[in-house]
Amino acid sequence: MVKNFVLDTNVILYDPQAIYKFQENCLIIPMTVIEEVDRFKKDMNEIGRNARQFSRILDQLRKQGSLASGIAMEHGGSLRVEMYEEQFMKSLPRELREEQGDNRILAIAVKLKATEESPVIFVTKDTNLRIKADALGIVAEDYESDKVDIQDLYTGFLEVECDDYTINRFNNQGWIEPLQGLFPNQYVVLRDKVSSEHTAICRNDVRQGRLAPLIKIPAKEGIWGITPRNKEQSFALDALLDDSVKLVTLVGKAGTGKTLLAIAAGLQKVAEENVYTRLLVSRPVFPMGKDIGFLPGDVEEKLAPWMQPIFDNVELLLAGHEGEKRHSKGYRELMNMGILEIEALTYIRGRSIPNQFLIVDEAQNLTPHEIKTIITRAGEGTKVVLTGDPFQIDNPYVDASSNGLTYVVERFKEQQISGHIFMTKGERSELAELAANLL
Repeated sequence: MVKNFVLDTNVILYDPQAIYKFQENCLIIPMTVIEEVDRFKKDMNEIGRNARQFSRILDQLRKQGSLASGIAMEHGGSLRVEMYEEQFMKSLPRELREEQGDNRILAIAVKLKATEESPVIFVTKDTNLRIKADALGIVAEDYESDKVDIQDLYTGFLEVECDDYTINRFNNQGWIEPLQGLFPNQYVVLRDKVSSEHTAICRNDVRQGRLAPLIKIPAKEGIWGITPRNKEQSFALDALLDDSVKLVTLVGKAGTGKTLLAIAAGLQKVAEENVYTRLLVSRPVFPMGKDIGFLPGDVEEKLAPWMQPIFDNVELLLAGHEGEKRHSKGYRELMNMGILEIEALTYIRGRSIPNQFLIVDEAQNLTPHEIKTIITRAGEGTKVVLTGDPFQIDNPYVDASSNGLTYVVERFKEQQISGHIFMTKGERSELAELAANLL
């Protein structure tokens, strides 16, 4: 049965291509939504770009017919713009009759429910608006085109019980035959089913068609003074140091070492091994492109409060090399030497980034479209590392299931050039670990 989907403004601002994702159904855009989208079109951030893109899409569709009576879409559905009239407010409870955008959109949905024969479904990413719609007897849904259930998110590793002979054979010859059903670069903990303490860790190397050992980390020196403290960190460092893995995603709560490990591996590959020309570290600034302008000083001074966590991690790594003169310099000297570059994601759009080690921190605050924009900046020879915690999101337009980081994890898990680790064990401090678990 054909359904009538009424779209809220935040769906459009989240995904301007949303109108193409409702198949053969009838899509209804309230005029109030178009008015609200128009208010964002001059914003120089992702929301503004989405608003402008949606306006261009609607303008192209307008040439195919009347938006008032409906335009046939390629997939078989239709799209029309529904006008708001003041008498619609009378159908709402007294508490909702105030003239504001949300109430106008709700009033149109109530009117359509009363006049349309087909079911009417209100689609919005606003939780409270879904509650209001439900209270009015309107079916309300979240926009779930890019949602990934965080509880079912791919972890990047698994444990397999085996016999003592298999583990000993792996340790002696350095490889064993691959297991069935593994993803490329998925990590495996081989555990003796008789003696659970007898284990081995390996990675599914699809290029060689075998379970292979991890890259060896010098026990004394580590990687810029950093040695893995648990198996998850061992897996993460292996993926970060493997040049054949061009995309690495590290997901985990605060204190698991995601950013520190990524920066340590980046400095190793750039400053020590000269595999990449520069370590480029970036993170979203929220609100993107707005609050940064109210801070005093030049661009570097404006970015400093947002990038301080990156500076802290770099200084911690440099402190571990105080015995070596060339590593006793601060992060500013690394920047002056061209080894390290730190900037906001606001400035990455439109760039081509060849042969660099690119780290995007706090990637959980990005939409799937923003993530796509960033990864497509990667030129020949560039490695991209995305880190973030899906449970600490500042972007009001995404959540733990719809953010760009988890979206990428699920879309790339079958690709040979990608690796992923879901990190759960905090190593920052006992206090930090308790806070992450209890608060």
